[in-house]
Amino acid sequence: MAYSTETRVFPINPDNPEAEPIRIAAELIREGRLVAFPTETVYGLGANALDAEAIDKIYRAKRRPASDPVIAHISDMAQLDQLAQNIPPKAYELANAFWPGALTLVLQRAPGIPPNIATGLSTVAIRMPAHPVARALIQAAGVPIAAPSANTFTHPSATTAEHVLTDLRDHVDLVLDGGPTHIGLESTVVDMTGDIPSVLRPGGVVLDDLKTIILDVEMIERYTSESEHTSAPGQMLKHYSPKAPVTLFTGPLYSVLIAMKESCQMHKERGQRVGLLLAEEDCHHLGEVGVVVSLGKRTDLRSISHHLFAGLRELDAQHVDVILARDFGRAGLGAALWDRLVRAAEGNVIKVG
Repeated sequence: MAYSTETRVFPINPDNPEAEPIRIAAELIREGRLVAFPTETVYGLGANALDAEAIDKIYRAKRRPASDPVIAHISDMAQLDQLAQNIPPKAYELANAFWPGALTLVLQRAPGIPPNIATGLSTVAIRMPAHPVARALIQAAGVPIAAPSANTFTHPSATTAEHVLTDLRDHVDLVLDGGPTHIGLESTVVDMTGDIPSVLRPGGVVLDDLKTIILDVEMIERYTSESEHTSAPGQMLKHYSPKAPVTLFTGPLYSVLIAMKESCQMHKERGQRVGLLLAEEDCHHLGEVGVVVSLGKRTDLRSISHHLFAGLRELDAQHVDVILARDFGRAGLGAALWDRLVRAAEGNVIKVG
């Protein structure tokens, strides 16, 4: 049964959060209730990370399978030692370089930490967010906060409070509305439990930056099913998906745009309404053949990342029947964009020659 409650919404200053909404939200966390709050990546659906029943409410509210773990958010390094054990030196090196920030570390779970935070595995995923609201909430609550993205499972992640309410109204006790998130994609997840640190999910911290701290980190692509238990979120093939089916095109840019235009015409002949996720410069090629969402300039991957999930949600709001998107390379944030688009498309990728 889904977790049900009456949802309240408190506006909050994203740079200097007011004390009273933080106090009320922190009290709810300590009571085992759910609070949605902004981080620099996406909005999180938060509960006391030390309370197994509270974590279970997250799964019920999101309709999330027990095989998909949640990330514990901390505000200081003392909480890292509370949650994890046998922490390798390289983990501290990455934490010192990128915390607070968009990096999650998978470590060995400490005794006494609820196993449902990590699908029953012996690991735990931990992040120290940089967003002032998130940090103030964790500090005021006095406990680490477990928080996956604040959306219904497999839907595009929430980057505004409005997105949270669209998916989770009456399934979360309080939403702290701090405006749009800054990055718009989830954190990078690095597994530190093996011999070689492995990027399980690319995100806000790019691989080249990680390699400036530890040279032997590697990228792993995994596409799992709901039945497979994983140590990090975002591993399933169907994830970040809008209601309309997505087709992802990859290949030389202008060949891709021609193929997308031909695909648009085919869908229109079938009487289907087509949505397009494009870079700003692409719009004049395809602007008249479908409902277009411009994500930003081709070279500005930060802008494209910031607008991706909102763009998918906007096309759903426009009631399109299908969505066509193109990839933005694999360099830097392009790797994270590729990861999200492949999963939004459930692996439906057309390679253009």
